[in-house]
Amino acid sequence: MRRLGLLLTTTLALVLALPAVALAQDAPTVEELSAVADTVWVMIAFVLVLFMQAGFAMLEVGFSRMKNVGSVVAKILANMGIGALVFWAVGFGLAFGSGNGLFGIEGFFLSGDIDAGTIPVSMLFLFQTAFALVALAIVWGTMLERTKFSVYLIFAVVFVGLIYPMVAHWIWSDDGWLAALGKQDFAGSTVVHLTGAMAALAGTIILGPRLGKYDDEGRPRQIPGHNMPLAVLGVLILWLGWQGFNPGSTLGATTEIADIALTTNLAAGAGVLGAILMSYLYRRNVDVGMAGNGAIAALVAITATCAFVAPWASVIIGFLAGIVMYGTMVLMDNIGVDDPIGAIAAHGMGGVWGTLSAGFFTTPELAEANGGNPGLFYGGGFTQLGIQAFSVITVAGFVFFASLAVFALLKATIGIRVKPDEELNGLDISEHGVYGMSESLVATDNYPGNGNGRYTEAPVKTPEGRS
Repeated sequence: MRRLGLLLTTTLALVLALPAVALAQDAPTVEELSAVADTVWVMIAFVLVLFMQAGFAMLEVGFSRMKNVGSVVAKILANMGIGALVFWAVGFGLAFGSGNGLFGIEGFFLSGDIDAGTIPVSMLFLFQTAFALVALAIVWGTMLERTKFSVYLIFAVVFVGLIYPMVAHWIWSDDGWLAALGKQDFAGSTVVHLTGAMAALAGTIILGPRLGKYDDEGRPRQIPGHNMPLAVLGVLILWLGWQGFNPGSTLGATTEIADIALTTNLAAGAGVLGAILMSYLYRRNVDVGMAGNGAIAALVAITATCAFVAPWASVIIGFLAGIVMYGTMVLMDNIGVDDPIGAIAAHGMGGVWGTLSAGFFTTPELAEANGGNPGLFYGGGFTQLGIQAFSVITVAGFVFFASLAVFALLKATIGIRVKPDEELNGLDISEHGVYGMSESLVATDNYPGNGNGRYTEAPVKTPEGRS
């Protein structure tokens, strides 16, 4: 009887142990678990970066006049659709496919063999698509309130399908010629922000200023946006999205994420203070919109260097970015470049300063870990600074002149600007047939002057019949 009991007990124990043995045989390896963690982290980062489109929408809506807010959100939606499909079909392959130093020649429609590290190629594609959409959104911030909707659609195809991918390939592809020089741009001060801003500058020059921005003597006038709380909401959403933008560029769940998030947020806070200081010195009050732009400029600047610099350096980088942004805004206004939201100043000069700052502040330890050389302030000499400056010149020149050619061609063919009466009445009605805010009224702004000859369409008749 005792033997029978022992036999039954042993048999029962074996039966109960079988599932555990089976599970042990099927248990994932450490490498597989690591790949899952990396994929989940990059997916979270992708969502944060994609959510930045909502930030751009609110920022641009807040800085626009009420009669144009519908055109802003329509443009955001259309460009997200175009950007995702064009980048899938062409852009991703040009940017990250194997090829030569200038562009990739495989990976179109996600075909071929693209090295995505520990994450799936599909995850890398989605994350990089969100970056391409951010660069495209930057282009349009300067061209609000007077651009034909069709121009947004056509230029989006060229920018996401050709211009942006080529820059991304130069710097972020293993085959890229600037990458081979040791160019440092961890998350895209140059690739994303400077690229978007230079295309924006080209378009704005071809387009001309808004009606009423300059008086007959060429002096700039403020055209305030209709909703500053929405604009600041946009800044805060962008700030949140940057927690995926910079830390997510590790493309893996590593402890480095925490250090990158730290430098990112210290810089942003310092950028707000730099812009506030400039606003007070220049105007003797605090410009809320420019304080928000100070945060954005600092976030742009630290994007290149977030994995290369110590926390104290990120504070200096961010503070100076806020100052440089404000000075650039004043300069743009005075030379006739009408940039309603300050994208050229925040993303353009923020991108330039951020790219150069790697040449000053990169530590030897982080240079060794992430590539490149130590900065000037750490005994690295002018080597890295020279590479960074050279990359600014080449990228800015290529993007500006390529975009200028596209916008000039569009102006000569379909035209890029709405008619004066359509601009005065608002793009919501003329381009989309409905007000973005239903309580809007037809708003025929009657500013004297038309930009001191910068925009010379025929005089516009107001409802009272005055020209």
